[in-house]
Order: sequence, then C-alpha cells, then structure tokens
Amino acid sequence: MAVLVVEAVEVVDRQIHARVRVTDAARMRTSARADLADRALALLPGLARHTCDNDASAPFTRELRDTETAHLLEHVTVELAALAGSPRSLRADTSWDFSADGRGVFRLRLEYDDDLVVLGALRAAVEVVEWLLGDGGGAAPDVEVTVAGLRELRRR
Repeated sequence: MAVLVVEAVEVVDRQIHARVRVTDAARMRTSARADLADRALALLPGLARHTCDNDASAPFTRELRDTETAHLLEHVTVELAALAGSPRSLRADTSWDFSADGRGVFRLRLEYDDDLVVLGALRAAVEVVEWLLGDGGGAAPDVEVTVAGLRELRRR
C-alpha cells in the first residue's frame, strides 16, 4: 500500500499546488526510520544545500532527521527539478490544516519554471520517498535515469 498519495494537483500562476495524503500514521514523520536522513543524503547529496524558512533559514539536514514526510517530499521534488535544470532559487513550502483537510493531508506549493518538469519531479519524488520509508529492500531509485527523463520534458 502506498504511504504517499497525491490526491489533487492544480497548476496556477507559476505554482503547482498539490494535496498529498500520508496514509500510514506511523510514517507521518521522517524519524519513523532511523537511517532515512542518511539514505536520503546518499541518494540526493544536493539536499545538504537546502534551507528552510521556518527556523531562521535552518539547514534542511537539521530538519531531515525528524520532519513531516510531506516536507521531505517537497525537498526531494525541488532537488530533482534542480538536477533537471530548474533554478535552485525556486521556492516551495509545505503546510497543513488537519482540522479542515483531515489527519495526514498536507499541501505543497511548488514554484516552477517549467510545469511539466516540476510535475514529473513530484511524481518521481513520491517514488523516492516511498523507497526511503521502505524496509530497505529493493534497488534504490535511479536518480540519473529520472533526471534524464525530466530533462527530456524540458526539451519538448
């Protein structure tokens, strides 16, 4: 069963708005898997350059060990898009209102320079985060193949 379900996507005014449900309450946070941060940084070393606005521009590596799974999804999406040529200056954020949307529902806002690239990056990021949350089995997602596919979207 999928842990992350993208329930809705809207493309508006240079932004992608996505509603994402985390289906497993035990995996709502990255701390659910002790080695997740190390695995994420090994797979996507560029995550070490990310910062977060929520704590005086704290490095994402500080957040990564215990943050919302959807927040990790946001950063993985941005990193994949950047590897495919999107500017690293594009902004994104994760929010939630469980009283309005239900427990486990998060809202991602992702700026884009190319909507198809960021949409493709979001789809690929779901697979990456699912693997990171998994039991450690199976081959790691092939980031090079993923990024090559995203670059092809940019060339369309």
